[in-house]
Amino acid sequence: MAEYRKLDDMVPSEIVRSLDEYIVGQEDAKRTIAVAIRNRVRRKRLPEEVRDEVTPKNILMIGPTGVGKTEIARRIAKLANAPFIKVEATKYTEVGYVGRDVESMVRDLMASSVQMVKAEMAENKKAQVDQRVEERLLDLLLPSQPSSSTDVSSADTREKFRSMLRSGTFDGKEVEMNIDVRPRVEVIGTSTADDIQQTLSNLTSMFASGAGTKRRKLTVKRAREIITQEEMEKVIDTDKAVDEALERAQEMGIIFIDEIDKVASKGNSANTDVSREGVQRDILPIVEGTTVSTKWGAVDTTNILFIAAGAFSMSKPSDLIPELQGRFPLHVELKDLTADDFYRILTEPQNAIVKQYKALLGTEGVTLSFTDAALRKIADIAYEVNMSNDNIGARRLHTVMEKLLEELAFSADELSGQSIEITEDYVRQRLSGIAEDRDLSRYIL
Repeated sequence: MAEYRKLDDMVPSEIVRSLDEYIVGQEDAKRTIAVAIRNRVRRKRLPEEVRDEVTPKNILMIGPTGVGKTEIARRIAKLANAPFIKVEATKYTEVGYVGRDVESMVRDLMASSVQMVKAEMAENKKAQVDQRVEERLLDLLLPSQPSSSTDVSSADTREKFRSMLRSGTFDGKEVEMNIDVRPRVEVIGTSTADDIQQTLSNLTSMFASGAGTKRRKLTVKRAREIITQEEMEKVIDTDKAVDEALERAQEMGIIFIDEIDKVASKGNSANTDVSREGVQRDILPIVEGTTVSTKWGAVDTTNILFIAAGAFSMSKPSDLIPELQGRFPLHVELKDLTADDFYRILTEPQNAIVKQYKALLGTEGVTLSFTDAALRKIADIAYEVNMSNDNIGARRLHTVMEKLLEELAFSADELSGQSIEITEDYVRQRLSGIAEDRDLSRYIL
């Protein structure tokens, strides 16, 4: 695997190669995504007077379920050093209906950005924080010997404890420490019903709990986590973090809206489609460019990149309202997977299904292997079942593999120390009868 690089440093060909490690095929989609992300970096290098005129070209990915739309988003999120969130269009409702409003996706993006910047700042201060945490833990383990003690024997004891602490010897030992139990109540500029409910809940808890701290017994491992969090808060400049996070969210933020087809109204709109169209109308100004108030400040969405995806099996992209269609000018169609694609999915990706099952059974001491013919047969069966029943794409491989290895997984503890090879005959014996019987495959595979 190539050396890890941040997304902003990668040219389109490198982004595509990184996606190739986990996603088979769909070259058009990968190239379009890679160019869109690289254009973000190019835009930052433009003179300011030109930069304001260049806005992201939002992308609509169209393709059946299980062909890699969501996986592309997941992998981009892992690569991205830019704020990134993935949301489901179906969880939003039109203003006036019970549910989440679409502006919450921008608030979620901003929250992600703040968390990212704070993590980077904390990483830069890691050595300083680790030293403070270590000293506080030693004070807990040696309460009668403060860190300022000059006694030679006390200093020796402290250094011995320090070595044991670093080696993990004390991780299971219990210590007593004061824990801050006061909930944080933040002032929110523009509040949603969820925000107000959470704030009221925090206020109630604060008045009910009385004292701000509580003495508790914790393991050293858990105490280290709590103390580290406390020390991180001390070394991070919150105002500076929020300012940096706001700029990143506005200039480099990416929002992936999945299941966009589920809010598309049919041609003959019925009453049940009213809220769907309302969600589209509410999404429109967010994608077009507006200002959303958050507890960290106002976020301008003009330069945020939006990537929408949907199967459009029950509707068409043209069923979206025209204004929203126009805000996603780049359309990418993802192709159905073939038997050869299934074979590659079984063997090539870093997280290939076959590698996962080998690792799982390896924990029981079972060495699992597959012949090439067996893998070809599995791919063929998955493809045939998809063609004869509902096509669920690569997800069919999980169903097929679970059924194939059901007996082995159940009795793996009895097979410890053995090497088992999955052959084409074994695959045929376990699966062919089910795959050929359409009624059985409908319910089992």
